[in-house]
Amino acid sequence: MATGRSGDKNQLKLYSFWLSSCSHRVRIALNLKGLSYEYIAVDLSKDEQFSPEFSKLNPLGYVPVLVDGDIVLADSLAIIMYLEEKYPQHPLLPQDLQKRGINYQVANIVFSSIQPRQIPLYRRVRLPVYIRARLLWLCIHLIKF
Repeated sequence: MATGRSGDKNQLKLYSFWLSSCSHRVRIALNLKGLSYEYIAVDLSKDEQFSPEFSKLNPLGYVPVLVDGDIVLADSLAIIMYLEEKYPQHPLLPQDLQKRGINYQVANIVFSSIQPRQIPLYRRVRLPVYIRARLLWLCIHLIKF
């Protein structure tokens, strides 16, 4: 695993893979909330998520994982909800209950309908093809769903 910005032990640490849409969601939330964090790259193409070091954080072997002091959280939705409650500045969700419900509805569509279709596509991205072609292939196939 490669580490990005380093900081003190109280700084948020995000274990992430650059191509993971789940990781993208957490990085977007962290940035919208104005929170600084240490980015720790976990290369899924090299199976780093199964390393003993990473398995201590998340035995299920997936990203993202957020470490906030003694708290370790996996799963992008759980992480984003945690960030929203612990760091209320720059709220991500509207105050209006109906609008908030619509946000939850959209989030669930992404997590239960779109995300499961992406995983088999990521496995195909590992083929020895130039990176731009990989991303183009991925985008074209995601649009089809």
